[in-house]
Amino acid sequence: MKQELNQAIIEHKGMELWLLKEKAIWIPELRTLLVSDVHFGKAAHFRKSGIPIPEPIHQEDLEGLERLFLYYDPSDVYFLGDLFHSDWNGQWDILMTFLNQFDQISFHLVQGNHDVLSPNFYKNSPMKIHQQPVFLSNLMLSHEPIEIVPDGFLNLCGHIHPGVRLKGLGRQSVKISCFYLEKNRMILPAFGNFTGLALIKPRSQSKIYGITTEKVILIQS
Repeated sequence: MKQELNQAIIEHKGMELWLLKEKAIWIPELRTLLVSDVHFGKAAHFRKSGIPIPEPIHQEDLEGLERLFLYYDPSDVYFLGDLFHSDWNGQWDILMTFLNQFDQISFHLVQGNHDVLSPNFYKNSPMKIHQQPVFLSNLMLSHEPIEIVPDGFLNLCGHIHPGVRLKGLGRQSVKISCFYLEKNRMILPAFGNFTGLALIKPRSQSKIYGITTEKVILIQS
């Protein structure tokens, strides 16, 4: 692993993968950005159920995506599932208007379990929809972790919303998002601000890359 500025860099088959503190992966060789589990529209979904969640939480997600698009200038962006949370609400139109601003980018959605809108919504979106895992060079992109990964491939996925607890002095502790690497699988953190964390129990030979506000750090190897 190399550490440059605020990201950690790992390699697979000679290809660099930049693990960003913005909770995304940048692949310079392919000019490709990977983002997982945005869960856009979740706040509105909860409000429909009578639970008051402030909408600005999703505006922060859009601003984060915009910063990534403008800084890295990707040719392709792959959303690794759960881009939008559950059934339709007005936030879908806001998300589509946002994506349509970046007509120089090819957007892809590898569908996840929350991507359940009717096909017409996806057909009229600026995204290419993938119902099956996508093979990109020596990478296998999916939403849920793939149990059996073909030899030579690295499965990049989401779904889990991985997190890790850091312990400080006394009984102090804090939970942070992380990238989780084990064998031939890398689980991305949830990009969305309104998603929650699932604490990872590391296995032997696994690696946890914790995400702080300033950089990505190797916590366990």
